[in-house]
Amino acid sequence: MSDITKDATTVAGDPGLKPIPATEKEWREVLGREQYKVLREAGTERPFTGEYNAVWDEGTYRCAACGNPLFDSSVKFDHGCGWPSFSEAIPGSTEEIVDRTFGMVRTEVRCARCHSHLGHIFNDGPREMGGMRYCMNSAAIDLQKK
Repeated sequence: MSDITKDATTVAGDPGLKPIPATEKEWREVLGREQYKVLREAGTERPFTGEYNAVWDEGTYRCAACGNPLFDSSVKFDHGCGWPSFSEAIPGSTEEIVDRTFGMVRTEVRCARCHSHLGHIFNDGPREMGGMRYCMNSAAIDLQKK
């Protein structure tokens, strides 16, 4: 039995955190096909198809790969882009990487704990919420409801 199948409640004292696989083979074992494509290969789900695009329940959105808390539901807003959008991340929960794929320059957002791809950040969010839009893939996040 692999270490990644151990009870996640013991990881760092946070019951939502999951063990981080050491190899891509182990990642494939614990993530679904779509999740692996998005989280580990920096893929993007089709707009308006993700589970959390139109969900407004209260709670904390966590990294689907490792359980790291990323966004509070209070900063989620409807941008109309087809992906869950947030005005800010929980401080220290994400890292930003310059993304030069597809002939454009964007800012990729990754989980600071497991370095999995979550989505991109843009500066077209609501001004009253700081103006930023963390455009995330539903496959990359899980909602832990309050």
